[in-house]
Amino acid sequence: MFNNQAFQNKKILLYGFGISGKSCFNYLKKNNDVEIFDDDETLKNKKNRVFFPGFTKVRKNSYDYIVVSPGINIENCKLKKYLKKNINKLITELDIFYLIFPKNIKITVTGTNGKSSTCHMLFKIFRSIGIDARLVGNIGNPPLKEKKIKPETVFIIEASSYQIFYSKYFKTDYAAILNLTTDHLERHGNINKYAKAKLKLIINQEKKNICFIEKNNKILNKNILKSKIKSKIFRIVFNKEKFFRDKINNIYLLDKNNIKNIHFIYFICKKFKISDKIIFKSLNKYQGLKFRKQIIYYGKNLIIINDSKSTSFSSTVGLLSTYKNIYWIVGGKFKKGDRFILNKKYYKNIRAYLIGLDKRKFLYQLKNKIKFIYLKNLKRALMKIKKDIKTDNKLKTILFSPAAASFDQFKNFEQRGYFFNLQTKKLLLNE
Repeated sequence: MFNNQAFQNKKILLYGFGISGKSCFNYLKKNNDVEIFDDDETLKNKKNRVFFPGFTKVRKNSYDYIVVSPGINIENCKLKKYLKKNINKLITELDIFYLIFPKNIKITVTGTNGKSSTCHMLFKIFRSIGIDARLVGNIGNPPLKEKKIKPETVFIIEASSYQIFYSKYFKTDYAAILNLTTDHLERHGNINKYAKAKLKLIINQEKKNICFIEKNNKILNKNILKSKIKSKIFRIVFNKEKFFRDKINNIYLLDKNNIKNIHFIYFICKKFKISDKIIFKSLNKYQGLKFRKQIIYYGKNLIIINDSKSTSFSSTVGLLSTYKNIYWIVGGKFKKGDRFILNKKYYKNIRAYLIGLDKRKFLYQLKNKIKFIYLKNLKRALMKIKKDIKTDNKLKTILFSPAAASFDQFKNFEQRGYFFNLQTKKLLLNE
């Protein structure tokens, strides 16, 4: 079942010493000659400096494998020329994981939006019936950190386009591409290259494997026609919305984006013969992940939603078309190629409070569509909203869904989300 001989007595370079790189290092160092390189020199310290040979030595060395972390852009890094010269030696943590555990069932979820929540819901459902499911990848542990893996262990993996793009050996029994919209173009270059990175997950599958995709996704379908796909393609039509709404009484899951994700969850569960009763019992208990469409306050006349994880318009529009009387905080670092596409009938339902660095880019997307005001930062936006809602007696929704990266004012979306919660308690809820 397990192939522990896959990495023995190899000379390996780890490029990138973040979470993924450290996980690989701790796994591989026992039986291999491992060296580390990272563009950030501060990661080298007294304890690990013996493993950092330095830029000049790395370029002169020869390695059996070069393990590239997802955060490394081989088109724009210190070892760019060296990596291109040794492109056939590049692998990822997912490759190592697959070569060590080739026979364990793997369910891998990717897409532009909704990956983490979809994986988490699947994990909860599988665990509820006693399956030894492990939640790994971008959510949960790096896969190489998992312990006590048995032959029946099922891995539920969240994979980004970066991880898939660099992987050489990784294969998954079940693959799901939830959606595909403009994102990460600063890395991939254009939408078709981004689609190809995602589709590699499916292209690498075997005949016996199954993949799930949106039936009407034009970008995916156009690229699928150009690809040789061996696995069985299950095309999902979002036609069970009424059925799901009748079964689900969890308000957290009733926005349009989550309903689409639940289509994927439902059909994947059915491949494992899991009953409707078990699926919906688990979904109705589901409390969600922090900062992902998270309802942090639900009162008689006010709903407050923290969706700090939103980094593109496509991840936000489902909420904008679900709730009423919305006070929307939006803005940050604009993503290349992103576009605001929302049915006109929802425009009057929304007031936007723009924040952050890329004011002009957001103004361009929203002008002549939605009323907006610019308030430099998040705290000022909340102070303005506090004044505006005083005279509004209707049910109000304060939606923090930035549709932008956080790096202009925050370290990451988590820090941004915590800050929103803190300021909301102080300014709006007087806690």
